[in-house]
Amino acid sequence: MGSLELSEREKSILRYVIHQFILTASPVGSRNISKKYQIGLSPASIRNIMSDLEDNGFLGHPHTSAGRVPTDKGYRFYVDSLMDPPFLDQKEIDIIESVLDSDISDTDDLLKITSVILSRITNQLACVTYPKFENAVLQKVQIVSLSSTRILVVLSIKSGMVKTITLELNIEFDAKKAEIVQRLLNERLAGLTFNEIKDSFEERVKDRLTDEIKPVVRLFLDSADKIFADIKVNDKSFISGTKNILKQPEFEDHEQLQSVIELVEDKDIIIHIMDKKTELNPNNLSISIGRENLEDKLSNYSMVIKDYKVGGIHGTLGIIGPKRMEYSKTIAAVVYIAEMLSKELKKANL
Repeated sequence: MGSLELSEREKSILRYVIHQFILTASPVGSRNISKKYQIGLSPASIRNIMSDLEDNGFLGHPHTSAGRVPTDKGYRFYVDSLMDPPFLDQKEIDIIESVLDSDISDTDDLLKITSVILSRITNQLACVTYPKFENAVLQKVQIVSLSSTRILVVLSIKSGMVKTITLELNIEFDAKKAEIVQRLLNERLAGLTFNEIKDSFEERVKDRLTDEIKPVVRLFLDSADKIFADIKVNDKSFISGTKNILKQPEFEDHEQLQSVIELVEDKDIIIHIMDKKTELNPNNLSISIGRENLEDKLSNYSMVIKDYKVGGIHGTLGIIGPKRMEYSKTIAAVVYIAEMLSKELKKANL
C-alpha cells in the first residue's frame, strides 16, 4: 500500500490518530478513537486499520503501550493531504498586527519582536535571521571620519537598509581625501550587488589610484571581502521561545530536555538548516519533519520555514517544535508573520 493508495477509512483513522496524539502526546488506542470520534466502526475494525497503517509505515507502536503514534511518514502524509487548511483566528491576527504594525524603525528591534510574537502564537521555538546582503544593490557609500586614523563606512542599499563598518588607517586621513574616495567609490560601485563589488573591486578602481588617495583605496581593496560581506548571521539572528517549547510534554523526559537546550545553545545548526531550506525553496514555504531535516539533533523535531523580503534582499523566519505540533495553525502563523514582517521592514526603511 503506497501513500497514494490509502482508502478513505485509512485516511480518516490516520487523521484521527494524529489529531489525538497532537492533543495528548500519548499513544492512541483503537478504543479511544472509537469513543471520541464516533465514526461507526468497532474498536476491532479500527485496530485492524491501525495495524495496516503501521505495517506500511504511517504509524509506530511503542513497546510499552498498546497505542500507536504517528511516524515521520504519517506526519508527512497528514501535512500534504489530510490537515485542515492553514488558519489563524481573528484574535491571533489582532495580536500579531498590534505588535508588528507599530512605529518600530530599528531593524534589529523589529526582527527580535517578530521572533517573540511568532513563538508566542505557536508555542514553539522561533528563529528570525537577518536579511542576506550578498545580493543587496549598493545605493551609495558614505565615509565619516571618527578620528585622524579611524573612519566609519556607511553602505546604503536600495532596500533602504544600511550596513556600517569601522576601519583603522595607518595614515592620517583628512576630510578632503574622504570626499575624493567617497566620490570615486560611488561613481564606480553604485548600482552593483555586494557580490559583484567583491568580485571586481580592484578592476573598477585601479585606474584612479593616485598617490593622494592610494593608501585609503588600498585599505578598501584589502578589506573588500569584509566591507561587502554578509553580516554574520550568528550575530544577527534572534531565537525566542525556549520557555514555550519546554512546556511541551515531550520535554518532561530529561534526555529530551537536554537535547532542546543543546539545540538552543548551538543556533548555528538552526540557522544553517533554515538558510539551506530557503535556498532550495525560494519564495516557498518549507516544512520538514523529523529525519527530513538531515541533522541528527533535529530528528525529533519539525521545522516550518518561510523567507521574508525587504527590497531585493531576504531573510528567513520559522519555528522548530516537536513533530506533534498544530501544523495548520503553525503554518498559517509563519506565512502571515513573514508577510507582515516584509511589510513593516519596507515601511521602516523607506
